[in-house]
Amino acid sequence: MAINMVIFEYREEEKKFFEEHDFSNFNLIFYEEVLNEEFVKTLPEDVLNGTAIISVFINSDVSESVINSFKNLRIISTRSTGYDHINTTVAKQRNIAVVNVENYGETSVAQYTMGLLIMLVRKIMTAAIFVRDSRRISENFTGRDISKLTLGVIGTGAIGAAVSRAAKCFNMNVIAYDLKEKKELIEEIGIRYMTMDDLLKEADIVSLHLPYTGDNYHMINEEKINLMKDGAYFINTSRGELVDLPAVYNAIDSKKLNGVALDVVSCESINFGCENFGQKMGSCPMECLNEALYVEKITKFDNVIVTPHIAYETQDSIDYILDVTMRSVTDVIYGGKVSRIV
Repeated sequence: MAINMVIFEYREEEKKFFEEHDFSNFNLIFYEEVLNEEFVKTLPEDVLNGTAIISVFINSDVSESVINSFKNLRIISTRSTGYDHINTTVAKQRNIAVVNVENYGETSVAQYTMGLLIMLVRKIMTAAIFVRDSRRISENFTGRDISKLTLGVIGTGAIGAAVSRAAKCFNMNVIAYDLKEKKELIEEIGIRYMTMDDLLKEADIVSLHLPYTGDNYHMINEEKINLMKDGAYFINTSRGELVDLPAVYNAIDSKKLNGVALDVVSCESINFGCENFGQKMGSCPMECLNEALYVEKITKFDNVIVTPHIAYETQDSIDYILDVTMRSVTDVIYGGKVSRIV
């Protein structure tokens, strides 16, 4: 008998994977919508009662009430590395397994980060805007040779390490901060580890590659930005919650920072789903409304790049995520613990 598995936040880019693979042991149900307390109320009773597995992405909010809406739930799968959008405490209490996907963005996010770096330092965005809009006054498009600059990498996990290696291919000087130093990076590319404060003071470009744990909320704030060099660049392709966006806006506005690239912000379902913004205003937390305001303000600067959390998004990464997801779910069904968080 096939196991009922409901996949939320289903996208066109994922369709080909499921068409090309045999999952006859699963009864797959797809929803494009995010899973949250509002949408779960619209699901048919047979789905709520008969679903054993749900799969979500980062925009879903798998709260206690959402989990309890599924009467026979056994596995929650998130197609991401981070899982703070899932109430793992409730899942554990109900003996529901939670699985994630590790390291899916090692190559794609590293490549994207280097692309953002080059766009900022060589002022590609500014120049493209100038050509597109003839009303703009000509600006100075003189950039820097990135091989003359120091890149500070905060977090040298799989993605941060890949960024460090890529930067070294451009002959950049690479420094890093991490709670656990990687000996192989020291030996392979001569990376220098130091405290985060020292890194911020020395780096020409700071790139953030840490998971969000809750304890590191707004770790990049006004105090930390003030430690950075005047005219430095800042890149975040990790999690928006790590960064105090109003502080970044003020640093751009005051010309403390010479350029910023953000692929992530807080409250992404609001900021990157603006068609629903009006509907969500009544229930949206104040901090999310404030974030949305500053996203709108900061994107008006020509030396700021904001993209909708797509650094990981290559077809190769999407296929990898889905492959690991289905393998991990199958493993749990047979009693394994591959990729299992809870």
